[in-house]
Amino acid sequence: MDKKAPAGNPSRPNPLPGCPMAAAFAAIGGKWKLTLLYWLAHGESHFAGLRRRSAPITPKVLAEQLRELEADGLVERVETGPVPAPVIYRLTAYGTTVLPVVEGVRVWGETHLRRTRGELAPDAAMGCANSIAQPTSRPDSELAAHTWRSDSMRLS
Repeated sequence: MDKKAPAGNPSRPNPLPGCPMAAAFAAIGGKWKLTLLYWLAHGESHFAGLRRRSAPITPKVLAEQLRELEADGLVERVETGPVPAPVIYRLTAYGTTVLPVVEGVRVWGETHLRRTRGELAPDAAMGCANSIAQPTSRPDSELAAHTWRSDSMRLS
């Protein structure tokens, strides 16, 4: 995979051109992308910090998933200085528009765990039990229509 893949990430072509579901899964599908977006919704993080939180993810897979999220414009990679300075990852304004989906999946997962008698992860670093703090408005007029709250996402 090209580390400097342009936006839209042509290395992962949409298998169903013109299908919104396929486009969404091409951008956020993958074993770890929703979890990474969840963690970054709680604040920016260095690569090493994400590695500590994501113990079962190999560094190679973590880097690939972050590169794909960056190529799709959901995550921003900020170099803090010359190598070997740490790199910070954070959500872009566009990346915040996917947070209702991330929160919806998290809430559904909680319900599914209860239904299947699964347990929530006791380790706070690895867990995903906390809801995402959502902004109630955004300065960008295009994104302002995407205001939301997790209270409306709760399943009964």
